[in-house]
Amino acid sequence: MEEKWFTDHPPSERWPHYTRANAGEVLPTPASPFGQSYGFDNCIMKGWQLGSTQTGFYELDEYRDNPPEMCGFFGGYFYINLSCIRMQAVRNPAITVDQLDLAIFGDQPDSPKYELHPEDEKPHLQPLADKHMQFVLSASEWPELHEERKLADKERETRPDLKSLSDDELLKRLRDLQPLIENLSRNQMVSAGSSGIAPGMLAAVGEAVGDPSIPVRLLASLGDIDSAAPSFAIWEMSRLVRNSEFLSGIFDSHSESVFEELNESESEEAIKFLEQFNGFIYEYGSRGANEWELSSETWETKPSIALKAIDKVRSQEDDRSPEIAAKRLASERENLIEEVRAKLKEIGNDELTGTFEGAIVAANMMVFRERSKTTLVKPLHESRMAIRELGRRYEEEGVIDSSEQIFMLLDEELEGFVENPSSFTEKLAKRHKDWKALWTLEPPFFIRDGVVPSLSEWDKKVTEDKTSMLNVGDVLTGVPGSPGSTQGRARIVLDPSNPPDLQPGDIMVAPITDPAWTPLFLAVEAVIVNVGAQISHAVIVSRELGIPCVVSVNEATTLIPDGATLKIDGTTGEVTILELP
Repeated sequence: MEEKWFTDHPPSERWPHYTRANAGEVLPTPASPFGQSYGFDNCIMKGWQLGSTQTGFYELDEYRDNPPEMCGFFGGYFYINLSCIRMQAVRNPAITVDQLDLAIFGDQPDSPKYELHPEDEKPHLQPLADKHMQFVLSASEWPELHEERKLADKERETRPDLKSLSDDELLKRLRDLQPLIENLSRNQMVSAGSSGIAPGMLAAVGEAVGDPSIPVRLLASLGDIDSAAPSFAIWEMSRLVRNSEFLSGIFDSHSESVFEELNESESEEAIKFLEQFNGFIYEYGSRGANEWELSSETWETKPSIALKAIDKVRSQEDDRSPEIAAKRLASERENLIEEVRAKLKEIGNDELTGTFEGAIVAANMMVFRERSKTTLVKPLHESRMAIRELGRRYEEEGVIDSSEQIFMLLDEELEGFVENPSSFTEKLAKRHKDWKALWTLEPPFFIRDGVVPSLSEWDKKVTEDKTSMLNVGDVLTGVPGSPGSTQGRARIVLDPSNPPDLQPGDIMVAPITDPAWTPLFLAVEAVIVNVGAQISHAVIVSRELGIPCVVSVNEATTLIPDGATLKIDGTTGEVTILELP
């Protein structure tokens, strides 16, 4: 392995600090060369930088021309530029750097400290920033996002029969999708960057009234969360299985061939289930763990992943319906809003009252964030399907050893590959071997001062057993994610596509927060995650599902033994060890 991965970015001189916090839920694994160059370098990150200038917190001439600077790739791993993102707080009087760090990155005590740079303060941007803040604090709807979703849906609706296309036609489809991906990334950045504003403002209100739980409790059950929709659909399909002796028999086999068995069956129950399931795949087939990475499997490319989620959820009683939980949380949220309003009236601080009312509306940015992200994932998936078809062909022809090696191409090599595929055979095989080696490395959590350690200096990923370090009564502390408390059996889940036998009452302990994991939230009582923050995707979704959640519990998956009895408080962020196995 070389000391530096060949697609890595040079670190930014202007903004030298990077972090894996929150980046791990975007790309938990090393990006494939194609996924990085086609999706991120040439589309998403360009759209992000353009979108950032709409907020009034950035201007284009601050950024270098290439590669984009808001994020970075080191050792193939995706990083968020911590220094750059902090400008959203430095140039925004509504929140502080500490509040933004907590909302976006979680509780990271060893995070590089903010130090003022001569170019940080840009007073001439203030009018545009004020205009954006007025939008954030008043927007209950964002019609442009609805139009963007229509554009993304159209690409799925008009998808041609990929197997019938020539190589050049597949290439044209890939090129035609890139402008849409870049354009959709623009508002995705605006909404994502703005989603930390409400938690920061509510934290100030909570401090003033003596209730630090206010941000977590008030950001629950916002409603109309696009990333939660697949979980609601999975719940409905799980009821079909639970209420059918025939379907339950097929799922009881726990076979990898459940999908095939259903398709071969002439039972009316199987036909009804498949009609609903196929509609689900059509609508949500772009989703899956690590869905930003084009080489990853999704619910469309591997339907068994979604079927396994249905299998885990079907054991829950009907009273665990996410709709019931959503209604309860919505009612609690409205009651809490009135309680806080009453407290603020007693205090008599008009400015604080205005902050609170603005934050309630600004919470819509979390809804918009999930909507724009869901929309963006769809054309990315259409690109995935096209490049997978190219890989399938050249594996069959023996040009590459496996279809996955097609993802070792760089975006700019596509035309050359189609023109002379065999000239890439050895190069792609070597890249694939080296890429897989990156998976064994543990990326540094922070890149400080623009100094990227050589790959030989990176730690190896280990499955070190640290469970003996805990005792009954010990309390692990993380960031409150979703309100509520419960206790149950800990189940360590490292792969959402192959979860263990989850039972009602279990508490899932996972390494990352990602929307593709959230259907499994319906199978358990609560969730604990190694990393994350108040605006992590799955935190937002878990609040909609009524599942207590604590994130940023450092090394939870290695510290907590599988089968331990835990008490989790999603309001305070505490996890207590009640009993060890």
